[in-house]
Amino acid sequence: MLQNRRATHDYEILERFEAGMELTGSEVKALRQGGGSIAEAYARVRGGEVFLEGMTIPVYTEASYNNHDPLRVRRLLLKRREIDEISRGLERKGLTLVPLKLYFKGGWAKLQLGLARGKKLHDKRRSEAKKDAQREIDRAMSRRERGT
Repeated sequence: MLQNRRATHDYEILERFEAGMELTGSEVKALRQGGGSIAEAYARVRGGEVFLEGMTIPVYTEASYNNHDPLRVRRLLLKRREIDEISRGLERKGLTLVPLKLYFKGGWAKLQLGLARGKKLHDKRRSEAKKDAQREIDRAMSRRERGT
């Protein structure tokens, strides 16, 4: 499973979508070996379809001469209703489509996308403060439970 940890730090996720991916055999095998990165990736809607750009899947060494290009643009498989919803969201000011997770579900590669708004610096600070406070509460609770 690949995760984009920076996405939740840099963006406020408003809505999540699960998309299938159109991959070649060597890409699937390379992903199953644990390779790949979605940190620099982004998705965009073109011609009524959603495409993932900037995702890196390393070359699968055991593949034959017809190996894949590590940075190729990959089509995402979504329902028409979801694509329309994403398109409407992207038309609003300041929203973007960010990949959050890549995982296998029932043998199929799935990508979790988030319709997101960029966070300002003060929003990031507020999120960090909230996480720190929750961490302190959890520590105090676990100390209290151990003391009983």
